[in-house]
Amino acid sequence: MKFKQVLSTVAISAVTAFAVMWGYGKIMKGSNMYAGQQTSTLPSNYKLAGFNENGLPPGTAVDFTQPSAAALPTVVHIKTKTNAKQVSNNLPRTRQNPFGDFFNDDLFNQFFGGPSYIPEQKASGSGVIISDDGFIVTNNHVVENADEITVTLNNKKTFKAKVIGTDPAYDLAVIKIEAAALPFLLYGNSDNVKVGEWVLAIGYPLNLETTVTAGIVSAKARSLGLNKGTKNNSPVESFIQTDAAVNQGNSGGALINTNGQLIGINSAIASPTGYYSGYSYAIPVNIVKKVVDDLIKYGNVQRGFLGVSTNNTNDITDGQKEQLKLSYNGEGLVITSVAASSAAEDAGLKKGDIIKSVNGVAVTVPSELQELVTRYKPGDKISVVYSRNGKEATVNATLKNKMGNFDIVKVDNAALSKLGAEFTTLDAKKAKEFGVSGGVIVKKITDGALKDQTRMRDGFIILKVNETDVKSKEELSKIIGDAKSITVSGFYPGYDALYDYPVSLENE
Repeated sequence: MKFKQVLSTVAISAVTAFAVMWGYGKIMKGSNMYAGQQTSTLPSNYKLAGFNENGLPPGTAVDFTQPSAAALPTVVHIKTKTNAKQVSNNLPRTRQNPFGDFFNDDLFNQFFGGPSYIPEQKASGSGVIISDDGFIVTNNHVVENADEITVTLNNKKTFKAKVIGTDPAYDLAVIKIEAAALPFLLYGNSDNVKVGEWVLAIGYPLNLETTVTAGIVSAKARSLGLNKGTKNNSPVESFIQTDAAVNQGNSGGALINTNGQLIGINSAIASPTGYYSGYSYAIPVNIVKKVVDDLIKYGNVQRGFLGVSTNNTNDITDGQKEQLKLSYNGEGLVITSVAASSAAEDAGLKKGDIIKSVNGVAVTVPSELQELVTRYKPGDKISVVYSRNGKEATVNATLKNKMGNFDIVKVDNAALSKLGAEFTTLDAKKAKEFGVSGGVIVKKITDGALKDQTRMRDGFIILKVNETDVKSKEELSKIIGDAKSITVSGFYPGYDALYDYPVSLENE
């Protein structure tokens, strides 16, 4: 009898192990369809770490050596340099020097006054290689406003990097180095991450060499109010909270599971001193891979919106319950407002409805709903289960963009490259300081029409092109399009004068 029980146990264990390995192999070979990860071959760094062809570690006990060995070659040190810049110090802008075209402005300002300067600044952070041809994901705040980006690999090789795309609303950026046959981290699934499971944080804290720390997931779907919104997008936060030690310089580094898969990008710490005090926060990889994919394919994030404001049912006051005519007290998110002509309104959702789940995933806090919706682009459909007057129903909502339509807005980097410069959208806070509704910053002029045909300088803020308002990099790209010639209008921070720069694009 005992022999039969043992045999039965062994058989069940064998079948379970085979099912897990087969399922993992299917996932690894079939679902990594995000930009840079379309591969059926296990990266060499995993093989060298002892993983089998199905991407499973050799042992069953928790062991940090294999996942560390697989991930270490893929986490890079990012160093940035920001050139000295002219600033207005928030004082009223002085009149532009009328002799600027004849005399050196810097010399003129020494005698007659003018804007002050921010000295050259250097900083460092971390990044994660996510493709064998050199795409790297990091935080937006690591590379934001940098004039020069240098990437050092784990083997000490150094490369200059270029920015592919950034998004402050997600605090994510994609940069690229010119290299081949690089090790890279495979994406995991942050939906499967459970509170209490072991995780490893890898990066370059405090300018040290590669450092690995271990901890557990202590919470999910945390919202801290750290990310910066833009004119077109509100901030997105749904952090994985861990107690793995993370310090300054870890930003942009990897949070991995014990299978050596990327489950998050380390982004922030909770600290009264600026150094690790117990908790760190990572952007879930299911957000990361969607944002990275969009930045590589389109140059910006294609973000879908449902168009609702919500609150946890437990946070609704008795007065609000009466106002919303709410009788249900269970789990879910109460819709407190529905935007006009939004996807939610089109689907029939109303104020007072309680959203229970999206695409089969339960939602209990607003950040969970935001995380789920933000994974989809305009035109995608999501299934929403909701409760109204105690009765449950399901609707399909077709997400829209922020402008209320289904368009995919792509940044045409080819069009922008004709001008020969690096551009970034002027954020809302700076726009308010300058007294404008929006614009595009010319971060760095390289080789192209602006350098060859104008005397434009780095830091110029574009307000109009051909008398059409320009409030984002996407709008600039769209206006330039196939134009043969344009007139770029704008100003320099610290000066009142507006400048017009005529540019021919026919031979660019």
